[in-house]
Amino acid sequence: MKPRHHLYLDDELTNELEALASKPGASKSSIVADALRSYFRHRAGNAEAKALSQRLDRIAQKQDSHARDIEVVLEAIAQFANFYFAFTGSVPTPDEASLKRGKNRFEYYTKHVGEVLAVGKSFGLQVEEIVEAHQSDNATSDGEYR
Repeated sequence: MKPRHHLYLDDELTNELEALASKPGASKSSIVADALRSYFRHRAGNAEAKALSQRLDRIAQKQDSHARDIEVVLEAIAQFANFYFAFTGSVPTPDEASLKRGKNRFEYYTKHVGEVLAVGKSFGLQVEEIVEAHQSDNATSDGEYR
């Protein structure tokens, strides 16, 4: 047996409910039950949509933050290149040793970037390794750097 409920509705709702219930195969109880089911489902759907919307907002904020970080890194690289080319004197007539040294440095750089990208390790975690490798590559017999 179904529990009985006593509801108070205003005149407008009462008239609409009676008009719908007057159709064959419809009852006031079934109409109210369907309306309540629809209402409860809609509320649950709104909660899910709200939670999803909040998650998407957080993802969008993180994406914006990452975009700003990338802009900062690109600007830093651009400024470094600008200062490097502005303040580093060019070799008037590059000799064979200078060309070979430049080629070796570029090959080391491209190889290292490729390895980091292939492994997926963060560059920030490898700073000490890079500095140590650079110092050992550039150290001369008397401890001076080239």
